[in-house]
Amino acid sequence: MFEKLQERLEATFKKIRGYGKVTEDNIKDSLREVRIALLEADVNYKVAKDFLEKIKEKAIGEGVLTSITPGQLFVKIVHEELCELLGQVNKPLDVSGSPPVAIMLIGLQGSGKTTTAGKLALQLRKKGRKPLLVPSDVYRPAAIDQLMKIGQQINIATFASKDINDPIAICKEAKVHAMKNGFDTMIVDTAGRLHINDEMIEELIKQKALLNPRETLLVLDSMTGQDAVSSASTFNEKVGVDGIILTKLDGDTRGGAALSITAVTGKPIKFIGVGEKLDAIEPFFPERMASRILGMGDVVSLVEKAQEVFDEKQAKELERKLRKDEFTLEDFRDQLKQMKQLGSVESIIGMIPGLNKLKGAIDFTAAEKDLTKTEAIINSMTTKERFYPNIIDGNRRLRIAKGSGTQVHDVNELLKKYMETRKMIKKMTKGGMKGLQKQLLFR
Repeated sequence: MFEKLQERLEATFKKIRGYGKVTEDNIKDSLREVRIALLEADVNYKVAKDFLEKIKEKAIGEGVLTSITPGQLFVKIVHEELCELLGQVNKPLDVSGSPPVAIMLIGLQGSGKTTTAGKLALQLRKKGRKPLLVPSDVYRPAAIDQLMKIGQQINIATFASKDINDPIAICKEAKVHAMKNGFDTMIVDTAGRLHINDEMIEELIKQKALLNPRETLLVLDSMTGQDAVSSASTFNEKVGVDGIILTKLDGDTRGGAALSITAVTGKPIKFIGVGEKLDAIEPFFPERMASRILGMGDVVSLVEKAQEVFDEKQAKELERKLRKDEFTLEDFRDQLKQMKQLGSVESIIGMIPGLNKLKGAIDFTAAEKDLTKTEAIINSMTTKERFYPNIIDGNRRLRIAKGSGTQVHDVNELLKKYMETRKMIKKMTKGGMKGLQKQLLFR
């Protein structure tokens, strides 16, 4: 996410921090490099120009030029302006009003509307809502079936209509169904086209008039860059948009759409898609995203993710086991599963301040494979072997290696690391759980 822009900006900041004294020329040179970085990231030209003008106005002044740490002050100014560019503050989804509250998803074909509908429903259920998925795309083959399958995967109700050829009739029936069955939220997946045309716009306007949605959310593929920004402007002008969901942001190394879209449309980014899994969606926080872009990490989001993933009862039980030296390979596997739920190793590293520099030094693909290999080896053991690894002799090691698709030396290495961890735990429990948690997280 924003990898190329991040690298460019880090090089620029490193250079300006290296100056003993910052002059007006130094700042102009740095701004020139920031400008190149933004344009390479496919940021809208006018947006980039206005952004740089604001930085220049603040930077070329008494404050920066006479500051004891001018480089840091320059970075601070860029961070502030980046927050402004991204929308300043988080704009949460508005689901207030009499139920069923309608949320209408619009956008071009291929932007990820259907998958996003499922992701959004999952988010709302976590918040205590009772959502109903409504497929109204009668044009794309299997679009309705796709949403119904997603609903089944996450155990969320999906409305099935008899009038499958009429989107307006589907919305009418769904509204009645939601009211009768106690659904407080309707997430309507509308039809898209490859290009914006009058027929699609007219249909969306009719659906919007019928549903009177609390939120009309435009779903955009962030990797299409300025095409996404252009689409957003047109949709906002013709249909009216309350907020934006950017999909595939995890694969967007440039980030031009995310950096341009709010400035161009005046509409906030409400969610970002950060993976293919149905829980891979995050509320958008401009300040946190600005910090990520500038390599400052995002500890707040990491802590929030950890709170969602780690169960308090399980954590207390784990603590009891650790103190009594009852930490088994099964517990080790469960901890690995929870760590994987936080996201990829690379994404976790990117959220921790200062560790962003490790990205070039660590083979994250290999690290992910090692975690998968470890889990496979433990899964190939019997319950007794997980609880009493001392019984694992040569024959058992060979069987475990074959069952997990690994080599005997991989099994040996895991058992060795496990025994070392047990020894470390014995020492660390004497020093308190806080020290132990740090060791487990960053070892």
